[in-house]
Amino acid sequence: MSSPSSLGSSASSLGSSEAGSGSGPSDASPASGPAPEPGAEPSPLSPQRDFSIGEEYGTARKNLPPARIVAIALAAVVAIVAVYSLTHRAHALSSGTIDDVVAVQAPGQDMVMVAINVSLKNNSAKPSWIHTIQAAIDTSSGQFSDDASPAVDAARYFQAFPDLKRHALDFLKPEMRLDPGGGTLSGTIVVSFPVTEEAFNARKSLTVTVAPYDEVPVVIKK
Repeated sequence: MSSPSSLGSSASSLGSSEAGSGSGPSDASPASGPAPEPGAEPSPLSPQRDFSIGEEYGTARKNLPPARIVAIALAAVVAIVAVYSLTHRAHALSSGTIDDVVAVQAPGQDMVMVAINVSLKNNSAKPSWIHTIQAAIDTSSGQFSDDASPAVDAARYFQAFPDLKRHALDFLKPEMRLDPGGGTLSGTIVVSFPVTEEAFNARKSLTVTVAPYDEVPVVIKK
């Protein structure tokens, strides 16, 4: 039979063994880093880059070429267009001359009746037909123009002013045909201007414009 002291010693040994072999809840969790010291400042975050929408999408100053280069390029384009326009612009397919001019003063009026002989030449490979005929003068008192009188009216003017028909040819009229390949046509037109005969004779220029259908007008000056 054991003594009470030996029983107590065995119980004490058993309690110490159980306490050493067991583990609490805190022992099962993984180890964590050292706790920050009280009063310590947090570590600074990495610096952030400023965002600019202008830099993201670009600006005219950064993306466009220098103004000097743009100006030179524009000047070159304008020069090319100008040269092309001069070398490729439409020109009259026919030519002509003013061969004779007769002017008669209308009695009691500041008006002069004028008979003009005109010759035309078709330089194209296609026939052409006259659409309109007009004459104009440039004088010290201004510029004046008039459409060629219809043949019926021009014949009456010849009767009223016989001197008009001194060098007259057949009337040059709209719808007359100019043959291709150098075909020629001559005739007389009658016009009037609100100036005296003296002012007409002192004119700066006389211009006759014959406009064929669908062609550049033939401008004849004398």
